[in-house]
Amino acid sequence: MSGGGLLEIQPNELKFPFELKKQSSCSMQLTNKTDQYVAFKVKTTNPKKYCVRPNTGVVSPGSTCDVTVTMQAQKEAPPDMQCKDKFLIQSVVAENGATPQDITPEVFNKETSKVIDECKLRVIYVPGNHPSPVHEESEEGTSPRSSMLENGGRTLFDSASRSNDEPVKEKSSEKVKKFRWSKRSNMSTQHDGKSNMNTQHDGKFSELDMISKLTQEKTSAIQQNQKLRQELELLMREKGKHHGGFSFTFLVLVGLLGVLIGYLIKKT
Repeated sequence: MSGGGLLEIQPNELKFPFELKKQSSCSMQLTNKTDQYVAFKVKTTNPKKYCVRPNTGVVSPGSTCDVTVTMQAQKEAPPDMQCKDKFLIQSVVAENGATPQDITPEVFNKETSKVIDECKLRVIYVPGNHPSPVHEESEEGTSPRSSMLENGGRTLFDSASRSNDEPVKEKSSEKVKKFRWSKRSNMSTQHDGKSNMNTQHDGKFSELDMISKLTQEKTSAIQQNQKLRQELELLMREKGKHHGGFSFTFLVLVGLLGVLIGYLIKKT
């Protein structure tokens, strides 16, 4: 605990979990010990390395303001893990009802007659596998600190990542099964298509065979018809020579010939 007559600042040192190429954060609490509004401003000797939120603000009487300091990811570790960076917290009495928008650089101008309290905090690196320090809640019952929320979020994220490993593997195996099933389905479809083509091909050949057979039968019937006509002509000539007329046998043959011709025509 440190501070002047206006603000009580906790902790006395800013401890950052140090890991290469990883950001880290810690928090500090500014408690107004007076019955007046107090404006504050946070400065650092290395502004490019740290991000302070909020870096200026107003603390109402008897209340506490949480300030989160984030250290950017570092590419190299300092010698012996020693850090020379420091932070300066300036505080001054503000007008009653003042808001953060009312705070300007002139408020902390030392040339004015206002009394400006200053408190310096040094930076300490701690091993990255330890959680960042979080100050316990004050007697007034303040809310959990931002660093606790951040560490808790990282823990939840890590556990969620581990729990998601198995579903990813299951999804991969399901995709492999679906791919194999679709491949088998495509092969069976291709096989069925080939079978259908073969069936159609066989059907075409059977139709051609039927047409060929009918054509042969028609040709044979025509030839038989021609032979019968020739025989009838010979019989007619012989009967004409001997009897000079038509006999009953000739008429029967003519009738049978007509019936045969009609049957062949209907069949073709």
